[in-house]
Amino acid sequence: MLPLRRLLTAVLAGLALAPAAQAWGPLGHSIVAELAQRHLSPAAEAEVERLLAPEHTTRLADVASWPDQIQDDPALAALWKQTRALHYIDFVHGDCDYVPPRDCKGDKCVVAGIEHYVRILADRGQPDAARREALKFVVHFVGDVHQPLHAGSRDDKGGNTYQVQFQGKGSNLHRVWDSGLLSTRGLDWRAYAAELDARGPVPLPPPIAPLDDPYAQWAEESCRITAAPGFYPDGHVIGQAYVDAELPTAELRLREAGRRLAEVLNLALAR
Repeated sequence: MLPLRRLLTAVLAGLALAPAAQAWGPLGHSIVAELAQRHLSPAAEAEVERLLAPEHTTRLADVASWPDQIQDDPALAALWKQTRALHYIDFVHGDCDYVPPRDCKGDKCVVAGIEHYVRILADRGQPDAARREALKFVVHFVGDVHQPLHAGSRDDKGGNTYQVQFQGKGSNLHRVWDSGLLSTRGLDWRAYAAELDARGPVPLPPPIAPLDDPYAQWAEESCRITAAPGFYPDGHVIGQAYVDAELPTAELRLREAGRRLAEVLNLALAR
C-alpha cells in the first residue's frame, strides 16, 4: 500500500490536470474549512462529525482557528510553544525552492507540521483525543500554508514588520493579507464560502518538479506569490487598485486550500 503522502501526491497531481484556495484570520480559516467540508466524502464527513462530537459541533469552521487561539490559554501554553513554529515557513530571501535542512530545520515549519498531524489523524490506532487535536491542526495548517505571507522569503517576519497604510489607518502587510483584503467584501464566512463554492471546482496548479511533496509545493506557491511584482505595494500604501489586483489571488488561495484540505481529509479518513 502506498504511503499516505505519496498517495496524496498522486491524487493531487491528477486533480491538477482535471477541468475546472496566524495565516488567515478567523474569516479566512472558516472559509477554507467550510469549502473543504462541502466536498468531504461520506466516510470522511462521518468521521469528522464523530471526532468533533465532544466539541459540540460538526463543523470544521468552528475549530479552524483553535490552533491560533491556544496562545491565549495558559493551560495550553506548552502546546502553543511546541506548535507555534509550525504555522509558517521562512524561505531564504529570493529563493522559493524548498530545501528541508535549510527551510525546515528540526521539522519546525508548516510543511512538516501538516505531515505530522496528517499522520496522526490517519492512524486509527491513536486515541480519539489525539486524532481530534490533529484534525484541528490539519485544518488550520493547510489554511496557513496557502496564505502567501506564511511562506515568504523576505526578512520582514512574514510582512509583519512591513508597515502600510490601509483604509486610512496604519497596519502591516501581514494583517492586510490575513483579514483586511477579505473584509472588503463585507461577507461573513458562510456567505463568502457559499459564493466561492458557487464558482465551481478550482483548477489546481500542476506539480512542481522535482518535488514529491504536495505540502512543500503549496508553500513554494505561496512564496512565489510574495515574490511577484506589485505584491509589496509601492510607497507602503494599499489603495483600491491594490485590492482589485490582489483580492482575486487571495480568493484563489482560499479555494485551492479548501479543495486540497478536502482531499487530504478524504484520504486520511477513508475507511
